[in-house]
Amino acid sequence: MERISLAIIGQGRSGRNIHGAFYKSEANKYVNVAYVVESDPARRALAAEEYEGAVILDDYTKLFGIEGIDIVVNDTYSDTHYSISKDLLEHGFNVLVEKPMARTRYECDDLIRCANERGLILAVFQQTFLAPIYQNALKVIAEGKLGRVKQINISYNGLVRRWDWQTLQCRVAGSTYNTGPHPIGMALGFLDFDESADVAFSRLDTLVTSGDSDDYSKIIITAPGRCVVDIEMISTDAFPEMTVKIIGDRGTYRSTYTDYEMKYIVDGENPERPVCRDFITDEKGLPTYCSEQLITHEEKGRIEGDSFSTATENFYRMLHATLKCDTPLTVTPEMAARIISVIEKVHADNPLPVRF
Repeated sequence: MERISLAIIGQGRSGRNIHGAFYKSEANKYVNVAYVVESDPARRALAAEEYEGAVILDDYTKLFGIEGIDIVVNDTYSDTHYSISKDLLEHGFNVLVEKPMARTRYECDDLIRCANERGLILAVFQQTFLAPIYQNALKVIAEGKLGRVKQINISYNGLVRRWDWQTLQCRVAGSTYNTGPHPIGMALGFLDFDESADVAFSRLDTLVTSGDSDDYSKIIITAPGRCVVDIEMISTDAFPEMTVKIIGDRGTYRSTYTDYEMKYIVDGENPERPVCRDFITDEKGLPTYCSEQLITHEEKGRIEGDSFSTATENFYRMLHATLKCDTPLTVTPEMAARIISVIEKVHADNPLPVRF
């Protein structure tokens, strides 16, 4: 298999620990790292050790004019995603940009236009669409055992504090911009990216973060005739119970990243209960509540794979097929742009004081 010749900009937590970890793993059958760009001298020295044969550069503009690079991965600070991606596109490179794609929908659309005008590939690293937790939830919905889906809860909660650059509004950071593309992307996916899907409610707050961005985020998205999707990203939830919960009119499914369980009823297995206009009594004729022992079905299982190594491998497999076989991207920049539309609206409706 002919591998992608790749340049990556940035060796931070994502560039080194997610993308880089995949490049150096046995699962990598798709990518050859030809160039690594990193502004920090210590990280450049480490990259020289970790990427044997790669050319190490201190400035991404030194890539300009180099031929044979199939794609450049933009793993820089979030506030430079748009400007650097556009610069790369204008210099003729295919681009994979880390999420968030940009700060605004305008910037997203501008990148898409720039790529289309030049016949280039623009991809956004929204790997959660290819993660087992999301794919398993889609499978359960499609099976129909839960009946008509009425509500989906997505929770990315915990009792955690942050004090790095990902807590600063000026860096296009905070829970909604940084973590949000994952659950918001899933939410829009569960709604089939319905064009009428919109934010019905949202609230942002700053709780225990050291910066001025949000670490409390509550977002409800729905569309006419579709289910309600309730998203939470809360930094002081000490008792998170699940990541995805699907409530249908016949039962419920819930999962963490590793396990799932579901409980549901099947039509026809329980006796019909005609509505009673009067009071209900027990066998002694005394007032009582409605009570019965429903016949239910339960399923439990493991979710094989994770949202980092497995989803990253799936993403690069998709990217390889696009670059080498002209197969359309299944995770498109238009999908990522819709996610930014939601994030932009949530921030516009809940402005937080800028302190840095």
